[in-house]
Amino acid sequence: MIGQLAVSWDNIGKRFGQTVAVDGVSLDIDAGSFFGIVGPNGAGKTTLLRMTTGLLRPDTGSVTVAGIDVWSDPVEAKRRFGVVPDDPRLFDRLTGRELLSFLGELRNLDPETTRERGGALLRLLDLNDAADSIVADYSLGMTKKIAIAAALLHDPKVVFLDEPFAGVDPVARQVLEQILRRHTERGGTVVFSDHAMDVVERLCDNLMLIDHGTVRAAGNTAEITGGRRLQDVFVELVGAHVTDEGDLRWLGSSSD
Repeated sequence: MIGQLAVSWDNIGKRFGQTVAVDGVSLDIDAGSFFGIVGPNGAGKTTLLRMTTGLLRPDTGSVTVAGIDVWSDPVEAKRRFGVVPDDPRLFDRLTGRELLSFLGELRNLDPETTRERGGALLRLLDLNDAADSIVADYSLGMTKKIAIAAALLHDPKVVFLDEPFAGVDPVARQVLEQILRRHTERGGTVVFSDHAMDVVERLCDNLMLIDHGTVRAAGNTAEITGGRRLQDVFVELVGAHVTDEGDLRWLGSSSD
């Protein structure tokens, strides 16, 4: 996949009133990458992903996914990617199995292909027992898992995930990691945001660190960390507010 781009951001930006959410990001992601986006709350991660996946129109710049401009040809672009937002909104009056079948029809997949892929995803994500329960009755972790199954069903070239592991138990997390790794090993690309630095450091060969809408660092994970923990590099680049101990002198001073 050398030389092929999965995602290309060209001066993409977004402002909400006087607040700059994303400040002219320009960056390319190679096909086959496991790419992480990290940053503090309010850094612009979700806004960037929403502009990339056609959920929020940028004020400036452009974005292409698998060679297709997302905003000039959204239908073709969406054939090439899957997306799991931070708060997935699904057709939750359908059962898990019905949801995947319906989405297969929307994607113009052959019914047999949908059954085969859907069955495999339900089994791998440990959703078989809940496959015939309506999605509205799913827990947060189960909802995340069925949303990921929906995003992978049409075998997209690029998968975008906004905090995919939040609310997911450790066993399911390991399965999800294995599925996403398999996707990249077959030439697909995974782009996800997360606050868990250890997860990003373990999974991602490349990453971007964003703060106040501005890219503070981007590139190969090992080169960015330089043998240090990603957590330490993150704090150094973004900065951390250390509270004066005097502000908390009352803490722990209560007597029985």
